[in-house]
Amino acid sequence: FVTKYRREVFNDEMLTRCEEIMRNVCTDFGADLTEFNGEGDHVHLLVHYPPKVALSNLVNSLKGVSSRYL
Repeated sequence: FVTKYRREVFNDEMLTRCEEIMRNVCTDFGADLTEFNGEGDHVHLLVHYPPKVALSNLVNSLKGVSSRYL
């Protein structure tokens, strides 16, 4: 995921909190957040999700919930 206009908005504390939030969302969907990494303007996720979950629903929830909580 990339921030709007690739602005450097994430610091280490925000990335740690973002990982917690995204792990919780993945757990709600029955998915497993295998790897998380990020920099000031983007984050990388490696998610193992079951085939019954629509990828678009998972991504929408990850982006929406993380943006509200952060």
